[in-house]
Amino acid sequence: MTLATKNLPALDAPRSAIRARADPHFDYHGVLDRPPAMPLPLPPRAAVPSMRRLAAALLLAMAAAGSGAAPAAVTVRDDSGATVRLTQPAKRIVSLAPHATELLFAAGAGERMVAVTEYSDVPPEAARLPRVGGGGGLDLEAIVARRPDLVVAWGSGNPAAQIEQLRALGLNVFVSEPRRLEDIPAAIERFGALAGSAGAASAIAAQLRARQAQLQARYAARPPVRVFHQIWDQPLMTVNGRHLISDVLRLCGGANVFATLPALSGAVSEEAVLEADPEAIVVATTAAEEARWLAAWRRWPRLTAVVRGNLFAIPADLLHRPTPRVLDGAERLCAALETARGRRPTEGPPPARPKAGG
Repeated sequence: MTLATKNLPALDAPRSAIRARADPHFDYHGVLDRPPAMPLPLPPRAAVPSMRRLAAALLLAMAAAGSGAAPAAVTVRDDSGATVRLTQPAKRIVSLAPHATELLFAAGAGERMVAVTEYSDVPPEAARLPRVGGGGGLDLEAIVARRPDLVVAWGSGNPAAQIEQLRALGLNVFVSEPRRLEDIPAAIERFGALAGSAGAASAIAAQLRARQAQLQARYAARPPVRVFHQIWDQPLMTVNGRHLISDVLRLCGGANVFATLPALSGAVSEEAVLEADPEAIVVATTAAEEARWLAAWRRWPRLTAVVRGNLFAIPADLLHRPTPRVLDGAERLCAALETARGRRPTEGPPPARPKAGG
């Protein structure tokens, strides 16, 4: 089996040729761990502000923010394992990833948001907030100028050096990196604690856990369906078993045929997919692209997924962001896999394994 994998750390939004064709709603959270063969761009050296200048700006911002009576302190642990301590609930929050923005709003912290990054478009209120960076890097001066008392960074999507610069400036940084379905309500609860909206956050988290439990009870023990989940077409890309998408597959009783890939996401050859011969193929892309992606698989009429008509498309926006909406994507995925189970032949030999080039 020919298998090519690439370890590509995640971008906040696709760039270069991939950006030109990508859905702007993609968070690409751990999906395209980085567009193929493209290093993460950082701002030009001349454009990177000095730490001294940033520190001075931060001191001025803090002075301008003033002081008041301090409510109870808050302490939580972020997804990197670091402890985040606030002397009082955050009043000015900067989000550095679309998924984090959506989670913060879900936690009831929307009114405390003062800046976000590119493609933070859910809910609609987020689109009206100032931008302080994106996939090409962060604007540190702009972040400091917003006078944040909490910055929510993206572990695999923001440049590590810039996250460390923010910490070095004394800013409170929470690193967000949800990898499992259970991480989503947990993140909402922690954001609620940090923003002083714990009651609202707990209610949303409880609803999400209840929805997940219902799907788990209905589908997780169903006969497994072997699935190839496609996240990109050129190069052909998928995810491994540690990815959030694989967690959704398991919830639905699906089995990722490339679960053992070494990288969280990576490129695979068409030959490898043909050899794996999945029972179902799920493409997660835009409405404009799904017909072309699915048509590419119909060129292989002996592929089990093609023989049985098990080619499914789900909006990437519902699966590629670790937010409450991922359960909407899960419901669609579970229904698709249940359809695949219903199309299993009741008798007769299995179809011949397809071969590349034939």
